[in-house]
Amino acid sequence: MKRTFKTVAALCGVTALMLSVLTGCGGKKTGTESASTGNNGASQSESSEIKPDAISTVGPANGTKLELWTFVELHSQHYAAMLEKWNAEHPDKQIQMTFTAYPYGDMHNKLIMANQTGQGAPDICDIEIGQFPNFTLGEVQFVEMDKYIEPYKNNVVQSRLDIYGANGKHYGIPFHVGATVMYYDDALLSQYGIDYRTIETWDDFEKAGLKLKEATNGAVKMTGADTGGTDWLWLSMAEHNQDWTDASGHADIRISGVADMIKMQQRWIEEGIAYPTPGGQIDTEAGYATVGDEKVAAFPKALWYMSRFLNYIPDQKGRWAIAPCPVYKKGQPRSVGIGGTGTVVSKQSKHQELAAEFLVYAKLSLDGEKRIWEVLGFDPVNTDMWKDKSVTHDPNNKYVAYFRTNPFDVLNEIKSEIKGIKAVPISSTINEQVNLNVLNNCLEQNADVDAELQSAQDEIDLEQ
Repeated sequence: MKRTFKTVAALCGVTALMLSVLTGCGGKKTGTESASTGNNGASQSESSEIKPDAISTVGPANGTKLELWTFVELHSQHYAAMLEKWNAEHPDKQIQMTFTAYPYGDMHNKLIMANQTGQGAPDICDIEIGQFPNFTLGEVQFVEMDKYIEPYKNNVVQSRLDIYGANGKHYGIPFHVGATVMYYDDALLSQYGIDYRTIETWDDFEKAGLKLKEATNGAVKMTGADTGGTDWLWLSMAEHNQDWTDASGHADIRISGVADMIKMQQRWIEEGIAYPTPGGQIDTEAGYATVGDEKVAAFPKALWYMSRFLNYIPDQKGRWAIAPCPVYKKGQPRSVGIGGTGTVVSKQSKHQELAAEFLVYAKLSLDGEKRIWEVLGFDPVNTDMWKDKSVTHDPNNKYVAYFRTNPFDVLNEIKSEIKGIKAVPISSTINEQVNLNVLNNCLEQNADVDAELQSAQDEIDLEQ
């Protein structure tokens, strides 16, 4: 008998946790989010009224006092655990750190105000990837991290460092790669003689979808076409070696990497092998239901989506396989990094050196990366850890145990193919136009793709 999806409401205790994790991965945000605060953050009076969600202090009383802000309580827990290891390993550099978790929008607005006034910033602060461009306008108020990254540089996925940089310098330390992979319901597909391992191109993917449609009388779609998220478009741009903004931050969304994907998805919908994703994208409650009720057989998403399976769809353990994404032509890059949090050290810190040393230790050292993988379920940016099979192939690891394929086998296969799409000040305007207009009009109403992209470009040009 087909299993029925357990609604989020029934998963008591998971919801609060997942809201936090969603935020850290570039998914749904908690708190008072704004799409792009820019230089229009909270006023001084508003900022003073911001109340934290949680405060904790870790470390000896005689340690150097540091302060860290985040918008994800799970991140605080990671830093706290790494601080205890740091203090055990560095008796001459003891740290006492106060961690403060704020709602998403409040924290970013508060940091903007601190930067503008030149006072009140913490020593260390998390910044969500979509907000990062707001902090690199003008003179950057963060410590350059390149000399601290240097010991790890040859082993870190460069595209993820570059996302948190400006003018050739790096300011933020990432939590994860966010490598996009294809999730296949292998248990379902194999029932109908479809082997996902033979799917290398989008043509192969489409043929598999037509075979699935015929076998199930259209009851199961090969995939969903997102109308409320740009992950498919980012993947397509990466495969075309394109970006919809140039080095100066100027945007042009009328590129083949965008148009080709939307037109292909329109064809899939017409053929009956895809449909607009319920909820707008797969990383929503309706999206989890779509997966849990076996309505779709495959979709691309970052590796951090593994946690969604475990927390929202636990009864599908052992069904799903992870694989590289299909491409238009063999030889194209098969992945793109999506979502993330870059952590910075403020120039206002009185202990910049110590704060920077601890930060790279917590997020780039092998001990830090191991914990990021095992506890947070993120794909670490230090590829040295990808080689440690005692960690990556641990049968007791909940992520390894859930999927039919090993995520690090896929990561190592696509290691040199993980591209990045820049986050720049105009990005929020692009996302607004694409999500609210282009994708909805094209995928829900079958509107002309080129005309919709031009219309959206006209609106974007008014902002740049």
